[in-house]
Amino acid sequence: MRLAELMSLRQTIGAGVLVTLTDRCPLSCAHCSTAATRRGRDLDRAALLRFLGTFTVRDRPDVLMLTGGEPLLRPGLVVEAADTARTHGTRTAVLSGAFFADGGPLPSTVRRVARAVDHFSLSLDAFHERQVPRPHVFDALDGLLATGVAVSLHLLADSPADTYPDEVCAQVQRRFGTEVPMLVGRLSPIGRAAGLRPRPRPQAGPDPRAAAPCDMAAWPVVTSDGSVTACCNQDVADRRVRPGHLGLGDIHSTTWQTVCERTHAEPMLRMIRTVGPVHIAGRAGLPLADGYCATCHRLDGSDAARDWADRAGAGPAGELLQAAAVRRGEAAGPAALVARHGTARHAHLVDPGHDPAVRPRQEHTP
Repeated sequence: MRLAELMSLRQTIGAGVLVTLTDRCPLSCAHCSTAATRRGRDLDRAALLRFLGTFTVRDRPDVLMLTGGEPLLRPGLVVEAADTARTHGTRTAVLSGAFFADGGPLPSTVRRVARAVDHFSLSLDAFHERQVPRPHVFDALDGLLATGVAVSLHLLADSPADTYPDEVCAQVQRRFGTEVPMLVGRLSPIGRAAGLRPRPRPQAGPDPRAAAPCDMAAWPVVTSDGSVTACCNQDVADRRVRPGHLGLGDIHSTTWQTVCERTHAEPMLRMIRTVGPVHIAGRAGLPLADGYCATCHRLDGSDAARDWADRAGAGPAGELLQAAAVRRGEAAGPAALVARHGTARHAHLVDPGHDPAVRPRQEHTP
């Protein structure tokens, strides 16, 4: 499963589920959005496997995305989850901070994970490099590619003008050709990164009269306490805020079928994906908060917002509106999604195979 396919599915409602296996991480990167440490909550293993066991061949997500913290602190659970999901036809992707990369062969546990999953992503940025050197990450990519798993790099840009991704991209393409696509995100002042850069001052946001759909409300998210939410915003995932209108259940007691039905059919979620929270707030006469996501959180408990969403998003009419919005996003392709949420000038790197300037991989001699 290549990165381009993964990002294409990211816009399809219920096509994937994001799972936080642990809040722990052995690294202490200054930019960590989760502020992960060596101590933290682990997702309940039995509850997760029970939840995955409710997948069926006809009713399951296409992708199980495992993250953290550092999910490879629980390599056995990664393999168990991937094996359980595969029995129903679901593929698994995992994102790691590459803490295991030391310039030597891949640890046996990592090789076992690579053989169990369908996509293996590594994080690489200026902050990670202070703890895991870039050459070690490249050597780890060589080892992963040797197992046959599809790989990618998740890079980070400090600003649209940051040249760090350009430097890494040039090295990656010389060494790996088209075999290592890259997703370039933006540094956000969340978690420990809040100490690097203060949250930006409020600026004029989207016009409340215009539609600004939320792309990120398509996949349910399982947080480390087992709660299931429709939002991957880090404040929500880390339980700093828990808006009720984004709740979808709990893996201790909820099946995938129930989560998926709520994801598709809940009128408020339909309208968040169709016109966005700012438009909903404007229709409900609510004051806008400082930011897009904060405005969404403010919808919680608003009878006016709920009433408007019920009128606009319920029933077949709401379903048609949602379907039209999803089709527009899917038709634009994965690069357009990345351009909206990462750095636009690097968006094409999610699918380097379509870039004629990138040559196939050459044999690498250490």
